[in-house]
Amino acid sequence: MPDLDMGTYAAFVWPAWGLSALVLGGLVVRASRAARHWSRDLAALEAAAVDPTGPAA
Repeated sequence: MPDLDMGTYAAFVWPAWGLSALVLGGLVVRASRAARHWSRDLAALEAAAVDPTGPAA
């Protein structure tokens, strides 16, 4: 079992860990939302794309 006692530094270390976890979690959420948005944009562009060779004969 790891020793998680930070002694006199605990008042600085644990909030720093918590803030870091919160920021990292926010970045993960933001990245996943952006990826969904980009996927929707790509699908719309692909659906609207015109075949450059013209209609199939």
